[in-house]
Amino acid sequence: MSPRKDVVEAYIEGFRRGDHELILSCLTEDVVWVLHGYTTLTGKDAFDKEIENAAFTGKPTLTIDQLIEEGDTVVAVGSGQADRREGGTLNFVFSDVFTFTGHKISRLETFQVNLD
Repeated sequence: MSPRKDVVEAYIEGFRRGDHELILSCLTEDVVWVLHGYTTLTGKDAFDKEIENAAFTGKPTLTIDQLIEEGDTVVAVGSGQADRREGGTLNFVFSDVFTFTGHKISRLETFQVNLD
């Protein structure tokens, strides 16, 4: 795998483990995270606060089905599950578009479709 795909794999693994340090180590200081249909966050501090959403408990199950790389961009396509704090499970599919500066993620665009 390429070094940038390795960074994306590490980033996703950080979410699987709930490992903020691992996730944040993959990002530039001025990272921008666009969660389409929800919000846009700028900087590591804002990113860190969104890693664990208060509406959910535990750690999500995340599966990467495909990684596609072109130039300074890697796209991850996959699916996941997360336990809702109020009960039940959220099932979803996602496409994350990672833009890199060097070997760190400087922009992330998340497209998520909830299946429930």
